[in-house]
Amino acid sequence: MRRLLLALCLLAATMWSAPAVAQARSQLGPLCTTDTTPADQMIDACSKIVALKVFKGEQLATIHFWRAVGWNKKGDYSKAIADATEAIRLRPSQAAYNLRGSAYYDKGEYEIAIADFDDALKLGPPSGTIFHNRGNAWRGKGDFTRAIADYDAAIKLEPNSAFSFQNRGIAMEALGDLDGALADINQAIRLDPTLPQPLINRTAIWRIRGDLDRAIADGSEAIRLAKERPPVNIMTPPNSVLISGYIHRALAYETKGDYAHARDDYKATLAIAASDAGSKANQATAKVRLSLVTEAPAPIPRDAPSPTTQPPQQQTGMAPSPSPASGMPGKRMALVIGNGAYAHVKALPNPANDARAVARSLRDIGFTVSEGIDLDRASMQKVTRDFLREAARAQVAVVYYAGHGVQVDGRNYLIPVDVELKAGSSMTETMLDMDTIMAGLDDQVRTNILIFDACRNNPMAQQVASAGGNRAIEVASGLAAPTSLGAGATLGAGTLIAFATAPGQVALDGEGANSPFSAALSRHLGTPGLEVQQMLTRVRAEVVSGTKSKQVPWSNSSLLGEVYLAAK
Repeated sequence: MRRLLLALCLLAATMWSAPAVAQARSQLGPLCTTDTTPADQMIDACSKIVALKVFKGEQLATIHFWRAVGWNKKGDYSKAIADATEAIRLRPSQAAYNLRGSAYYDKGEYEIAIADFDDALKLGPPSGTIFHNRGNAWRGKGDFTRAIADYDAAIKLEPNSAFSFQNRGIAMEALGDLDGALADINQAIRLDPTLPQPLINRTAIWRIRGDLDRAIADGSEAIRLAKERPPVNIMTPPNSVLISGYIHRALAYETKGDYAHARDDYKATLAIAASDAGSKANQATAKVRLSLVTEAPAPIPRDAPSPTTQPPQQQTGMAPSPSPASGMPGKRMALVIGNGAYAHVKALPNPANDARAVARSLRDIGFTVSEGIDLDRASMQKVTRDFLREAARAQVAVVYYAGHGVQVDGRNYLIPVDVELKAGSSMTETMLDMDTIMAGLDDQVRTNILIFDACRNNPMAQQVASAGGNRAIEVASGLAAPTSLGAGATLGAGTLIAFATAPGQVALDGEGANSPFSAALSRHLGTPGLEVQQMLTRVRAEVVSGTKSKQVPWSNSSLLGEVYLAAK
């Protein structure tokens, strides 16, 4: 980015040399148009120049561009976008499109970011920086092949770009090429050993390979570097590198069973101000995992003998939690809950049958299953938190829930059987927030499959609205899509979420022993060699046919490559 900024610095210097400019304005100019100026001073200086209403056209576009740079430094991406848009209106430039695209990227709006990077490249000349930034946006969308192609182009133009090697390595890791990923990230470290980011990404690779001591060592060095030399690149969100370093080292400590150090790192993650979507997602994960390791008993050491365990029996209430040994890397774990025997709202006949059928299918293909039937709030929270704690050591985690669910203020809640909605009560505190599950599982080194048959056709929404009428809450039918979930509950890399029906719609409980969705799911779940998204396509087709198009299952994925629940 510095090469693009330098060109604009030269333009700014020419502008401020005009004889007609007053001395006061010339003093403001360097503060506004120098990339090393602190953000608040830059914004203030540029705002005063805009307020003079002296400059127009190209010169005014330059001032708006630099104020956008200041907003970008502060992490206020909406204001950065507004100023960059005004700069583009006054005079379209490669730098302004690149800056606005980067701000959209940091907001998680990848499609718009890609469009801006496309426009920047059309204006020319070819830029390794812009190819790199567009590669980041493709990676954000989960299109790793296109991301690698853009990183290739960036490296060809700028062969000493450590960040392009690093990010190409991340994309290779996502596609399962760990050797290629490690080679690229090692090259990034050789090119610039003072950068913390490649060390953070190598931490993730060591965790995937189970080499936790190396992961912790790399995480520690990354944190030291991030504190010693905070990134000055204006495209790097404030504090994002330090937050990333702490969360990755915390996850390594937790996986190793060193809960004391994990707690310290999770607390450090939460103590830092976050500005971008990725940092906020990391903090959401840190908050959940901190509570889990704070409550956790002393774990079995990583090198302890594995105790012999029997599969938990199907029962009403909670099944035994999986042993720590079952959660070692390479293991596959599932949480299955079916709630139907509601005491104060309409009971549902099928969730218990649905949960038992899905749990049986998962056990048949090698999953260790924690199963709960007709759980009250305390039991539901315990089995979920026990599962999230053990999932830190799993390679694949599946969550399945059948029962009542409701959307309140754009957030999804799963309903325990003892819930009683009363006017004026803190109703959401009596339910299980789906955001908590998603945040607790958000970790790029694990594959997460979340399946919710929780939008049953029922009067729940009306009762919630009645109970919460004095809180001005908004209750909608069905469940909300992941993009509208709470802050930090983004669909993290390596996650697939599936609903029994489309967001905002209601699903059928079914007239037989199982719901249409869960019946189809349990039939196809164990099909050998069937990729998980292909499996859900078959489930969708069966449900649409069986319900005469009244119900259309829905899914959204950020999976990193193909996933097979049953062996090929």
